[in-house]
Amino acid sequence: MSPNETARSSAPSVWIAIGLIVLYVLLQAAAGATVSFIVGVVAHVQHPDLSQADLHSHVMAILKRPGSNALFIILGLPLIALVMLSLVRRQWPALWPLEKPPGFGFAPATSAYWYVLAFIVGIVTPPVGGWLTELLAHGQTVSQNVEELSRNAPENLRLPLAMVMVIVGPLIEELLFRGVLLSALMRRLSTAWSVVISAVLFGVVHLEGLDFKWFALPGLILLAVGLAWLRLKSSSLWPAVLAHGVYNLFALIALFATLAGST
Repeated sequence: MSPNETARSSAPSVWIAIGLIVLYVLLQAAAGATVSFIVGVVAHVQHPDLSQADLHSHVMAILKRPGSNALFIILGLPLIALVMLSLVRRQWPALWPLEKPPGFGFAPATSAYWYVLAFIVGIVTPPVGGWLTELLAHGQTVSQNVEELSRNAPENLRLPLAMVMVIVGPLIEELLFRGVLLSALMRRLSTAWSVVISAVLFGVVHLEGLDFKWFALPGLILLAVGLAWLRLKSSSLWPAVLAHGVYNLFALIALFATLAGST
């Protein structure tokens, strides 16, 4: 059996790929629950005279402070990403550096041209996706959790929050969606169907952060299709990571510019 055939036979199934995405979501929820529990214990030690209802209100007030959620993302998301990266790297070491599916694409792109194109994709997709969302929203507003976090975060936390959202978030999401999931789908389906299904799942996973407003889904799918195209054409995951990071960066720059103009 050739190395490529061996790699293909050891590639994760679609259900395992989806399970990894679910695990990523659950780890974030578990981390949030852990933080809430710790805050509750500390609050109980500091205020032993409070009733259960008052203690709950006190803990919720702490967790809703502008800097609390931002600090959780800054500290928690890199740790979760490290766990996921280590898990995938240890489970499928042979697939990690392979350029094409079933490999995960942690190899340089075939040409520097793809990094330039990735930058362009990251710049173009926010306004195009935003226009598409506004067209379908009929006047309704769409605000992502990251925008709310950034808007309410103290100024001294905005830079580290932006770094996490531009670097860590895109890296782990590209590994899961354009690395593991796309490769798993392409074992059984055509490239076109694999791209479409992975793009739809990417959009659905992000709907929770958009209050499940369906009209934001086409814009997310458009972004995901562009990222999958970059991953497959460049024979590398890195252009997709770059485009995803640029997409997040320009969204945050636009938000911070708006906040600066309103002060």
